[in-house]
Amino acid sequence: MTIRRTRARKGEGALLREEILRAAESLLAESGSEDALTLRAVAERAGVSTPSVYLHFADKDALVEAVCLRVWDELGRLVQQNAGGDPFHALGRCARAYVRFALDHPVQYRVLMMRPATQEAASACFRHIVTAVSACVETGVLRGDPQDLALAMWTAVHGCASLVIAQPSFPWPDDLIDNAIRMAGYGTAILPRLPSEAPPSDVIAAELDELGVRLAQA
Repeated sequence: MTIRRTRARKGEGALLREEILRAAESLLAESGSEDALTLRAVAERAGVSTPSVYLHFADKDALVEAVCLRVWDELGRLVQQNAGGDPFHALGRCARAYVRFALDHPVQYRVLMMRPATQEAASACFRHIVTAVSACVETGVLRGDPQDLALAMWTAVHGCASLVIAQPSFPWPDDLIDNAIRMAGYGTAILPRLPSEAPPSDVIAAELDELGVRLAQA
């Protein structure tokens, strides 16, 4: 539906930009694809001329990124809600919140994290993970540089989210996300404690079985 809009008065540029973003956001929600966000379609939805859109966004890519970034603060809120308590458990909850956020906003995640785009979204994601990892390093459950460890964890959760988004019809198991996060978490914790040369497979299996029993009892 096209909305007829009176011409913006001087000083109303920020308001016009917000109206354009809202129009683009509604088109994105209806279509489920950034392909619908042509500058002409957005201008028509907002009730403005196409040149008016160009005054605020240089091209379609800039508009799409701006629209997608509007949901990004939600990720920070989810991470903060899951922080606190035991650091290692909190890290797992934050990782699950990250993947849930990505799957709840697949278009926005694909635009901002699965193709060359602004680094604003990536930097925000990385900061959240570093914060959660740093708490684990402080308690000793993880060892190493928090930023290096966070990069490894980020690779794991991003890979999980990206695969599910890119291949939605693949028969993913129900416990895929939980298992991927558990493997990343335990693997990150165990890796710096391992010998430089791996022992035979039967020794590894026996030691891991014993470790699993001890952790279950604890």
